[in-house]
Amino acid sequence: MARGDEVVDVRVTRGEDGTVLLTAGPGRRPVDAYDDVAAVGLDFTRAVLEVAGAVLTWSVLGDPGLPSAEVHDAGRAQQWLWALYGERVAVAVHGCAAGQADVRVTAEVTGLAGAAARLGLGHWAARWWPASYADGIPELEPALLGLELAALTHRCQQLFDDEGDQLDDCAAELIEESLGALDPLIQWWRAQAEPSDTARHLESVLRLLDDAADSVGLDGPALHRLRSSLDLRGPAGTPVDLGSLFARRDGFALTAGETLPVGGRVIARGSGTNDWRRYPPGFVDAAEHAVSWTARALGARRLIEIEAVAHSAAPATDALLFAEVNVNDSAAHRVPLARRDDLWTGHSDLPSALPAGMQVPRIEVGVLLPGFDPGPGTPAETDVRVQREAVRALVRRRLAIAAQPSATDTSPLDTSPLETCSAPFLAETAAAATDEDY
Repeated sequence: MARGDEVVDVRVTRGEDGTVLLTAGPGRRPVDAYDDVAAVGLDFTRAVLEVAGAVLTWSVLGDPGLPSAEVHDAGRAQQWLWALYGERVAVAVHGCAAGQADVRVTAEVTGLAGAAARLGLGHWAARWWPASYADGIPELEPALLGLELAALTHRCQQLFDDEGDQLDDCAAELIEESLGALDPLIQWWRAQAEPSDTARHLESVLRLLDDAADSVGLDGPALHRLRSSLDLRGPAGTPVDLGSLFARRDGFALTAGETLPVGGRVIARGSGTNDWRRYPPGFVDAAEHAVSWTARALGARRLIEIEAVAHSAAPATDALLFAEVNVNDSAAHRVPLARRDDLWTGHSDLPSALPAGMQVPRIEVGVLLPGFDPGPGTPAETDVRVQREAVRALVRRRLAIAAQPSATDTSPLDTSPLETCSAPFLAETAAAATDEDY
């Protein structure tokens, strides 16, 4: 993996619409970060960061490397291009935007590259982390992850400008939304013995948060306590129980497999498709077989019951999710699902007339929230399933690293090599220490 004294080839090309595309690494061709799924991977395998004048994209399943970039405003992007890719790439982008020929140049792996890749990975984790009781993958505490993302955003301020159109330039919002985790984070830090790796990591996050809050004028009791703690930190205190500090939500007991009390004869059962792209995070358990269905015969009537294991953070209101049911390749119809304890459930009539000789209908079921469909032209479901399993393997490796003492030899926020992406987030460390229920 490249370090700060190494170089990487970057291809700089100009699209028909004037967008300048940067593709780093040998053998990679320029792609549109959103349209060319085959080249850059499915959306849940990509870390994406919206910066001044551009969108940066990394693959989370491979070497983080330097990102691909879609530069739609080369003038605004100049402020960070040189800091992320080096002077040669910045000059090449300027020339390409002005109409010069496509070119391949040498990029420097700069100090900003590791922090930017880590920030992109953190936003990916907030959106795509496949928490699952069935798969044994604990969820990440969102407020704890939010605080580290706020610190990273402040660390990467060079990527953003004051135009106000970059959704990922959100340090102030993240701090305000995540203040509930700040006192526990301070307590965790105060309990650490110096100079442990965890203590350095925690202190880096807290000092960046203090600086970020000060720079945007945030104030309040929690931030006052943060500043006092940083000024007056004493010797390490009593070790803390991360399970108590960052307790999960209560009232979630896995009861998947229960059936709706409708009676009748079971004519078929099966697992549905659990496509993470079709609903927001925190709605459905990410396990491959979290969606199931049962077809029943009640006299001449045919009924399908659908169950999806709910994520522990799933909203309790009714009919937010829908199941899309396809019977014998006919037009799909949608069935509203309601939250019942740890399940989303719903049922619907099936066509009573089956083709001649067919005793059991062919049924396909998927779960979605209207507006989150991946759209036409998506890869085959078998390919998507392979990629979902690759993501699960990735997070299990990261949790295994997080569970080890002294997983890093320095704070990932204070170092520039791209290896910092493999260092666990604080939320991963907390999850690895409190996953007894998984």
